[in-house]
Amino acid sequence: MEDQPGEINPDHMIGVFGSGQAEPQGQQWRLAYDVGKTLAELGYAIANGGYGGTMEASAKGAVEAGGGVVGVTCKAWKSQANKYVSRTVVTAHLPERIATLIKLGRAGYVVLPGATGTLAELAWVWEMCFKGFISARPIVCMGQFWRPLVDMMSEIRPSGAEFVALAGGPEELAGHFPAV
Repeated sequence: MEDQPGEINPDHMIGVFGSGQAEPQGQQWRLAYDVGKTLAELGYAIANGGYGGTMEASAKGAVEAGGGVVGVTCKAWKSQANKYVSRTVVTAHLPERIATLIKLGRAGYVVLPGATGTLAELAWVWEMCFKGFISARPIVCMGQFWRPLVDMMSEIRPSGAEFVALAGGPEELAGHFPAV
């Protein structure tokens, strides 16, 4: 990691998964901003993909509330990390990027609405917890976006349902991530 100003306690870091596509100040952007802000107010740092969209929005919310942000970027893309990232971790390829985000999320994960990349992150961390490859920790899907998937997977594998929770909004995050 390239250290830049700001202390980040690795035990108080939450992985935030989301999309690089979000209309600035739109509904998904605002949700991501509020998630980052709420997590920082609870005492957590966040780790996310480090680029634009909901990644930038959650980073901005966290920084503006006094939190730290680790951006996990990937050499496969030419983009630079957004300006709210406190530390950058550069990975060689997408599987390494996802694995790094999961490793950094020692306190848990928040899953914002997204596309196939976000789905891959959710599926991977859910499976890692279910199979015991990492210790169980909160995986919280925001809003109603992921409900059909969570319901379907819970029906297919009821014992896996205990690993994923749904939250209606950022105000519910304190119920999953107590203040530190």
